[in-house]
Amino acid sequence: MSGKILAIFIVAAALIFGAVVYYAQVYYFYEPLPEAEARVVLTPIDGDGPRDIPFEDFDGIDASSSPIRYRACFTTSERPDTLDPVFERYEGAEPRNAPEWFGCFDAEAIGAQIEAGTAHVYTSRRNIEFGIDRVVAITDDGHGYVWEEVNECGDKAYDGTPLGEDCPER
Repeated sequence: MSGKILAIFIVAAALIFGAVVYYAQVYYFYEPLPEAEARVVLTPIDGDGPRDIPFEDFDGIDASSSPIRYRACFTTSERPDTLDPVFERYEGAEPRNAPEWFGCFDAEAIGAQIEAGTAHVYTSRRNIEFGIDRVVAITDDGHGYVWEEVNECGDKAYDGTPLGEDCPER
């Protein structure tokens, strides 16, 4: 009889632990971005500092538990054809999944739009944190998405490869 009780206790503890880990990963660490932090900036080709672009309907989340958990969605009157000559494009960006409850950010759909050429990805800020760039994708119909990418210096730092001279100080 004590073996059954011990087995039930082990299974119950595992289920409770699993539920806590799931909650922590999907809900606990994320916080909505305050309106004061709602900005959409792009880095111009001419080397000047990042510039704000007009936007509406901003919805964003972030978490302090990881430097790449930032996600945001917005709409804008700007279109890729007018932004391309002015702002720096970001090559190789791939949106990362957001929690399911953050419904405006569908990484798979955004990635398909980037691949189809109906969304262009721009540099928002390089090295927002060492090895992390913030990027903005804007679609032909004026929807925008923001997330963070690990850049080349971040890849090197995290896998132990010596940093190149073009990487900033940590």
